[in-house]
Amino acid sequence: MRIATLVTASALLLAIPAQAKPAFLKKAQDAGFHEVKNCMACHVGTPKKGGDMTERGKFLIKTKAEKKAAEVDPTWLKDYKGK
Repeated sequence: MRIATLVTASALLLAIPAQAKPAFLKKAQDAGFHEVKNCMACHVGTPKKGGDMTERGKFLIKTKAEKKAAEVDPTWLKDYKGK
């Protein structure tokens, strides 16, 4: 169990810098998430530097791992219960 947790955490940390894409903003807004106005909706700081994630961003990364998806899908925000 500890090994699986460590592997998952490592994968999440390595995946964070690759997630920031302008197309994600458009897809989120097209899906009706108008509160997503820029990268700061999910990222703290500059996404290119692999900074920390907001609770929304952490939710998307966690969901990506759970779904074993190749890429984050902003439409998953429909299941996000945070602010």
